This record gives sequence, structure tokens and C-alpha cells, in this order.
Amino acid sequence: MKLLKMEKVYGGKYLRNYELTYLNKAGREKKFELVSRKELTSPKDIGENVSGVSIVAYKEGKILLLKEFRMSINRAIFNLCAGMMEEGETIEECIGRELYEETGLKVKKILELLPPSYSAVGFSDTQTWIAFVEAEGELEDHTSENEEIKPAFYTRKQVRELLKTEQFSSRSQIMAYFFAKGQVF
Repeated sequence: MKLLKMEKVYGGKYLRNYELTYLNKAGREKKFELVSRKELTSPKDIGENVSGVSIVAYKEGKILLLKEFRMSINRAIFNLCAGMMEEGETIEECIGRELYEETGLKVKKILELLPPSYSAVGFSDTQTWIAFVEAEGELEDHTSENEEIKPAFYTRKQVRELLKTEQFSSRSQIMAYFFAKGQVF
């Protein structure tokens, strides 16, 4: 596989679309559509930028899950608290801000911070951190008018039941599964 050319085809506020021209392993020229959260100035920039964080929060032995409407699928699903890093913000600041904005909670302690990983390699170069945190405070609505988020804490038993009947984002489903099995914090 050899990348021959990259062309920006759309530049929105949060997403940029690129068309990549490459040679496949048979030596034929092919096109690939890429979505990035960051501005890419050359092919060497692809996959090099970390965009945000996904937060796995716990409080009193329960896990935080958000029931959140996502326009991209036109329905509400269970998800983790997550968001994009702002310019000049540290990862720790981003974790605190996103947790507060989406739930009203504060970070009591960062338990573990995994290195950035790719979240949608089939069409995007987006990388995010995964933070495990102990949360404190009370749930409050601090979301913008453009978000519909209902945060709640769930026991292992409740999560086992949700996994049977509800739809999840892939990262939240994996975290919920391991939480329900007692295999995380």
C-alpha cells in the first residue's frame, strides 16, 4: 500500500474530509475517504493528532454511563462521558472540564490514563485518551442546548441488564461489559 496524494474536500468547524489516493497491493490506484478532527497539512500528519478523551468514571462502586442522543444515528444510546480537547488545554484539564460539562461532577482522582488510541480507524484518524477516574459531587445538567445527555450511576447488576436490552457505543459497551463482570476498578 502506498499513499500517492491527499486532497482536502471539505472543512467544517469540527470535521474535515480528505480524499486519499493510493496504490493497493495489486498496484491499482484507489480512493479512500478520511474524516479528521484536525487540520491535516500533509500525509505525514495523518493519525498524529490526539483529539480528546473518553472518561470511565466511578463513584461508590458504580459506573457512570450517559444516555445520550447522537444525531449521527438519530437515537439515544449509552455512552461514556467524552469530549474534545480545547486549544492549549492539558489532558487533565480536559477530563475535568468534560466531566463537569456533561454531568456536573468533579474529578476526585484520576485512577489511570491510557495512552491515546484510535477510535474509528475504518474512516477516521481520530485518537483519544481513555481516563479512568473517581468522581465526586452530584449529577447536574450543565450541557449546552445542543446536547441531550442523561447521566446516571449504575451497579454491576444494573449494567448486566442494560447490556441485554440497550444499545451502546463500542467503547462504552466494552467498559460496561468488563465492569459488569467485576474486571475493572
